[in-house]
Amino acid sequence: MPPQRATLLQVAQRAGVSRSTASFVLAGRHVDMRISEDARQRVLRAAQELDYRPNLMARSLRTKVTRTIALVSDTLASDPYAGRAIHGALAAAVAHGHLLFIGETEGDSVVEEKLISDFLDRQVDAFVYASMFTRYVRVPKLLQGRPVVLLNCLTRAARPTCHSIIPDEVAAGWSAAKVVAEAGHREGIHLVGNPAHHVFAGRERLAGIREGFGAAGIKLAGTIACEWWPDSAYEAVSAALAAGPPPKVLICLNDRVALGAYQALREAGLTIPDDVSVLSFDDSDLAAWLRPQLTSISLPHYQLGWQAVETLLDPAGRDRPAVRRVSMPVRYRASIGKP
Repeated sequence: MPPQRATLLQVAQRAGVSRSTASFVLAGRHVDMRISEDARQRVLRAAQELDYRPNLMARSLRTKVTRTIALVSDTLASDPYAGRAIHGALAAAVAHGHLLFIGETEGDSVVEEKLISDFLDRQVDAFVYASMFTRYVRVPKLLQGRPVVLLNCLTRAARPTCHSIIPDEVAAGWSAAKVVAEAGHREGIHLVGNPAHHVFAGRERLAGIREGFGAAGIKLAGTIACEWWPDSAYEAVSAALAAGPPPKVLICLNDRVALGAYQALREAGLTIPDDVSVLSFDDSDLAAWLRPQLTSISLPHYQLGWQAVETLLDPAGRDRPAVRRVSMPVRYRASIGKP
């Protein structure tokens, strides 16, 4: 049988004060209630000796505040790379004295509704609604009218009711163009991937690349179309190398694409970065594992999670919903050389 937890009354009796005085001290209200320092110290000492812990359930029933947040995602929590967003959200919640609950739906709307209902039954104060890939979403009906921040997703609503925290993909594309231009490249620059209009990250990255090159008076030589996976990139880059002169620079839309490009270049007898420079996005573990190590523009998962919770708990910002873009830093490594 677990030991019986100490009560507030027992703390007060040991400290020789009233129950209300003990309550005010433990709630940090000793100053406004004009409680003496001697009494405060006696209460704190008694609480420590008795290993007193407040009854949070009773407090939440009284105050209607549970100091809890629920993060509801599709597959974010189970991905070891994107899961850094969970770490950031956890750290921010702890810093604000909150507990973070995590639920994953795997994209199942029935599971999502059940999860949200369960969290509401537990009197969760606020929600982070998260997506594995940046995309447009509909805020679930159960969350409408409640404190919500969207993490790595946004809404098409003309008047959004909640903040969206997303990576700044357009600026990342501009950074990619800047890295290439500053290395001295002006021609033979190819994009590798499929910047389909429905893929948010690809569309925004390409827009930033074009803006950056346009400002420098540089044009992309072409696009080597492939899916965002190593085998598809390997086949597409191999075919492009066989069909014509080798490119000078490959800008890959993610690190998995870069892995396939590395394999195709090596098989063709080309050296990175002496013959071909390679740049990518995401800065996953692959970027550091590849040889030579891959220069990649980082998806700031941890910062996204942290910013989502910080925004959620900021009462000043709730009345002005907006899309907040988090910068994506360049991780310089050995895959970029001069022409």
